Formats: sequence, structure tokens, C-alpha cells
Amino acid sequence: MLLIMKNKLMNSNHNKPVSTKNNLLELDITKKDKKKKKAKKKLKNQKKQKKAKLQNSERRLFYQISESEGSSKLSRKVYEKELARLQLELVKMQYWVKHTGTKIVILFEGRDAAGKGGTIKRITEPLNPRGCRVVALGTPSDREKTEWYFQRYVAHLPAAGDIVCFDRSWYNRAGVEKVMGFCTDEQYRKFMQDCPEFERMLVRSGIILLKYWFSVSDEEQERRFQARANDPARRWKLSQMDLESLKRWAEYSQAKDAMFTHTNIPEAPWFTVKADDKKTARLNCISHILTKIPYVDMTPDPIELPPRTERPGNHERTPFNEQFFVPSWKLVQFNGK
Repeated sequence: MLLIMKNKLMNSNHNKPVSTKNNLLELDITKKDKKKKKAKKKLKNQKKQKKAKLQNSERRLFYQISESEGSSKLSRKVYEKELARLQLELVKMQYWVKHTGTKIVILFEGRDAAGKGGTIKRITEPLNPRGCRVVALGTPSDREKTEWYFQRYVAHLPAAGDIVCFDRSWYNRAGVEKVMGFCTDEQYRKFMQDCPEFERMLVRSGIILLKYWFSVSDEEQERRFQARANDPARRWKLSQMDLESLKRWAEYSQAKDAMFTHTNIPEAPWFTVKADDKKTARLNCISHILTKIPYVDMTPDPIELPPRTERPGNHERTPFNEQFFVPSWKLVQFNGK
């Protein structure tokens, strides 16, 4: 009995190291597999985090380079709610303008990238384009250069019931033409002398003339220029003249001060819009325009639609397979992409 127990004990002691060794080997392999899986998972998570971080940074960069509103203090919700309210008032104003035959001219001047175009867009987008238009004239032709300076602008003045927004105006002569040397000293002097009288004539003829200067700091202007340079969709806005204006900030400031001194007349005063915050500038400008127009709500009553007539029995519609349809945008490729 003792011999049997001794043999069993020896056998168990003999087998024990082998079993432990195998278990350790299996455990080591398992640990290595777990480490590999953990490393792969960690690498995968790092790639996901890196991709997400890149996408977030791209979104942040796009928000900044899109120069949409910059660092506005207004929340999007408040801005859109107030803009909708003001645009409804603009529609009411246009009904009144059309009904009374009022003529309105609004001039938008200011530094490059000050937000004039964005403000004009928010003013005109809810209005009937048949009664509201934007005038943005380019470089004068050789023929226009020989005309009376105000002549090409007079052609765009409003008729009864019209609203005209000038995205830059005859004040080019007092600003860019003066600073860049595109006009002579004599032409500049004559403009400063003639402009107040020209505007008085417009006002005497019954035109409501509003003049807005959009003021932006040099730091904010430079940020917006950099945004345009980085954004392919807005790069067309950045001209060589804009780049030159960066170097001539002080000269433009002097020209602006001289322009205000000579043309800030009681009949047509200048109104300055602080434009470092684009959202606030738009709301302030639209609100001010509405206070300067003595309109009343002349919105027509809701229209009752007439009943639709039935299709004649002998009329057959063209089959769909004989028509050309625009494909879904999901299927359209540009340059093979």
C-alpha cells in the first residue's frame, strides 16, 4: 500500500513540472495575442482619433477661413431669428415703396472685406428682384472715362417704386482712385466740389439717399483676406487691389476722413457701421434702414387660390421616357471625382 502511494506521489511530482511548463507556455502565447490585439485596437483608435481631430480642425479652419461671421458674439439662433424678423419688415417696406412710388438709393462703401456684400445679400434676398436691384459697376471703359464722372451712375438710378443698392458707388473717386493714383488731383478736387451738390439734386428730385460706411479694423481685415486666400470658393474676391490696400491702410484712412469732411451733408449724411462682427453689422444696418424709411404695413391680404381646372379629355401628356431629366447630384461627377 505504501509502495503504491509512493509511486503515485512520484508520478504526480514528475508530471507537475511538465503541466506547469505547458500552462506557462500557453499563458505566454495568450498574453502575446492579447497584447497584439490590444496594440491593434489602440492603433485603430489612434487612427480614428487622428482622423476625427483632423476633420474637426478642418471644420474649424473652414469656419474661420470661410470668413462667414468671424468671432461673433451673437448666437446663430438669435441671429437667424432677428434676421427673419427684419427681413419680414423689409418685405413690408417694399410693398409700401411700390404702392407709393418711392425711390430709394442705398450706398454701401467701406474697407475691402468689411462685409458690404454680405449685408446687401441679406437685404435683397427676401425682396422682389423686379423692384430691388444691386449695382456693382466694374472698371470704366475708355468711352466712360471721357463722360461726365457721374454719368454712368445716373443710368442706374431708380424709377418710381424701385430700390437700388450700390455696392460701391461714385465714391470710388474719393477712395481707391485717389489712393491708387487713378485720377488726377484736379479730377479729385472737382469731385469733392461737385459730389455734395449732385447728391442734393438727387434728394430734391424725391430720392431717399442713404449712405453707409462699413468700418473694420486692420487685424480683422487681414484675417478675412487670409481666409479668402485659403478658400478656393472665395478666392475670386481677393484682387491685387485688395492686397495693395493692406500696404496703404493709413492712406485709405486719410482719404476716408477727407471724404467725410466734404460729403457729410445734412441732406445725405454718412452712417458708419461697425463691421468687425458681421452678424451684428448686418442686423444694425438693416434695422437702421427700416428706421429711415417712413413705411407702413401695406401687405396684401392672403390670397385664395382658384380651383384647378380639369385636364381636357383629348389631351395626352408627353411620356416620361421621351423627356430629359436632370440626374441626381449623387451620380454627377466633376473631373472624374
